[in-house]
Amino acid sequence: MASTEKTLEESSSSSSSPSSSSLSPSSSSSSEFWKERFFIPTLLAGIAGGGAGLLSKYRKVHGLANISATYAANFAIVTGCYCGAREFVRRTRGTGPDDLLNSAIGGFGSGAILGRLQGGQAGAVRYSVMFAAVGTSVDFAILKLKPAWKTYSGSVSQKSNEWLKLPEWSPIQVLDEEALAAKKAREQKLYGQSSLGSLNSKES
Repeated sequence: MASTEKTLEESSSSSSSPSSSSLSPSSSSSSEFWKERFFIPTLLAGIAGGGAGLLSKYRKVHGLANISATYAANFAIVTGCYCGAREFVRRTRGTGPDDLLNSAIGGFGSGAILGRLQGGQAGAVRYSVMFAAVGTSVDFAILKLKPAWKTYSGSVSQKSNEWLKLPEWSPIQVLDEEALAAKKAREQKLYGQSSLGSLNSKES
């Protein structure tokens, strides 16, 4: 009886361990996805809003710090609402992140809500059309520029690695595994020759 209970416990623990291990990669990939699709755009929008506040004509009236903070908060709120609505539509429709219809629907919905809060029914119509057009255009441009950006960043990283590489005439060299193995073999060979020569000299 005890052996049967032990076998059941081992089987339950073995069956639960793969599920827990399978959950961790999915949760990490989900967090990376939300970081890329929500948090980073919202942060960049806040930074852009702060920069726009520095150039605003109202900075002398309201103060540079206040107007920059206001612009940054407004840009971040607008972008966060748009990205959240877009991802909600994507999850509801079950489509991929490259579907621009999600951008249009998310922009229309978030613009209607924010426009309603700002300017009533007329503001809802105006903001919904504006958010849908701007959000879809930005997402379309990002989709088109992403492959070129990956190629450019790869070439820049390769050039930086080549630039950081020491020249062949430098007395300081960073050796890889094959070079280290060859150096160790040469040192052992030289050590064997020197020890053999010392033995021959002692015998003579």
